[in-house]
Amino acid sequence: MARMIALLRGVNVGGITIKMADLADVFRGLGYAGVKTVLASGNVVFEADAAASALKPVIETALRDRFGYEAWVHVLSVEELAAVVAAYPFEEREGWHAYVIFVMGGEVAGDFVALAPGLDADERLQDGDGVLYWSVPKGNTLDSVVGKASGKARYKAQSTTRNLRTLRKLLG
Repeated sequence: MARMIALLRGVNVGGITIKMADLADVFRGLGYAGVKTVLASGNVVFEADAAASALKPVIETALRDRFGYEAWVHVLSVEELAAVVAAYPFEEREGWHAYVIFVMGGEVAGDFVALAPGLDADERLQDGDGVLYWSVPKGNTLDSVVGKASGKARYKAQSTTRNLRTLRKLLG
């Protein structure tokens, strides 16, 4: 069995409230082993015998059925997540957030990369392998160019953002 990570989009924000114990129950009900939730923002570590691409629709359907919301999930192996974290290109510094935006599809990544010329001097964005690396001063996340774009409805099903610290916790 491979250790996998599921990153749920929009959990415990915007009116979608899910108890982590209930979330873990869904994953166990799907037959996954070693299920553990991390923080209360829709992060699940689990073991499965299938590829991430096969797990995604199964998990999304189970979440829709159980919690009655339009679920979007990014699933990747622990090894894939470790590579994403290791490739973070910006210096981590006090007073700044280090984020990774997970994207599905080159068009979404291209839309975000196209924002780069409009970033102010403090906000940084770099394209990665299936992700975008983003650094922004604390307190400016929601008002930043990338922050405003990532909240748009058209990106909900195709992107989710995590702090680098959270990703490290997922790798345990």
